[in-house]
Amino acid sequence: MVYKILVVLTYVLAIVTVLPLWRHNAWWVRGFDFPRLQFMAFSFFMLVAETIALDFSRYTTWVMVGIAFGCFCFHLGWILPYTTIFPVEVKTARHRKRNNLIRIMTANVLMPNRNYKGLLELVKQHQPDVLVALETDLWWEGKLSVLEKEYLHTMKCPLDNKYGMNVYSRLPLEDAAIQFLVEPHVPSMHALVVLPSGVKIRAHFLHPAPPSPTENPDSSERDAELLVVAKSVSDEHEPIIVSGDLNDVAWSETTRLFRKLSGLLDPRIGRGMYNTFHAGFRFARWPLDHLFHSEHFTLSHISRLPYFGSDHFPMLVELVYDVAHGADQEGLEADEEDLEWAESKMDEHKVEESHVHEPGK
Repeated sequence: MVYKILVVLTYVLAIVTVLPLWRHNAWWVRGFDFPRLQFMAFSFFMLVAETIALDFSRYTTWVMVGIAFGCFCFHLGWILPYTTIFPVEVKTARHRKRNNLIRIMTANVLMPNRNYKGLLELVKQHQPDVLVALETDLWWEGKLSVLEKEYLHTMKCPLDNKYGMNVYSRLPLEDAAIQFLVEPHVPSMHALVVLPSGVKIRAHFLHPAPPSPTENPDSSERDAELLVVAKSVSDEHEPIIVSGDLNDVAWSETTRLFRKLSGLLDPRIGRGMYNTFHAGFRFARWPLDHLFHSEHFTLSHISRLPYFGSDHFPMLVELVYDVAHGADQEGLEADEEDLEWAESKMDEHKVEESHVHEPGK
């Protein structure tokens, strides 16, 4: 009986491991991109159980152990860059000169959540230069309006569909635009953020809809929005930041493709996963809230902030504009196959990089 159970569990493990390699957009396929950490832990459990319970004089035992070990190694390969034993991709800042520093807080508020005081307290405590609030509706906009005494520069698009977005900034915002790039009910925000030194940062704030049975049946809309923004910044030389709840994990094929196309860096590489969702389930969390940036920046601080009633934890990232120190930082590079794959995803929704607002251009 034990043997049969382990056989079934081993085959299930193999299926959920290889299924995401199928480049199918269906939510029930792409959903398996998310719990790689959990699958890695399950693979380890299977290895231990098979080692203890099975007879190694049988050929099938070696096959099962081989499958479990292969799955463990496969998932570890995806997770390893988001651990402290991996080399960092973004250098640690040498200084914190205030005139070249930007502190960004991203918070998916969860629209039905009513603990606005908890979020305001986190803003007061951590003093971000820019707050990106997601899932904001008119109620949340009203409660967050007290921030406008200090955060004089704003972009607002409150919606009652869980895709509203409000940006509050102490730093000036220039040439700002709100766009609906792929879906008519999902906004994105684009602006130049001006540092006290006068340096202008091209910033893109995103919150594409996820693939799920209750949202979009496949990932094509999310993928198209991420990739069209990636393409729009790929050949630029100015400082760039892309941030938001991307509804995709850091280790997915799509997020890796975003990084390859854009050339942007991930400050979590070599530092940690910073799992932000789901805040209510300790053993089912993954990194959905992201900040990527160009080589113009080094990292002064990154942290996941405390729970305030949402299903997401907020993220806080502090970057220092330091071109000389960051000049030799390198991320991932796209090949011809990556470019073709990205073009096919964008073509599905007839969107191209020229559609993305380029602040300052």
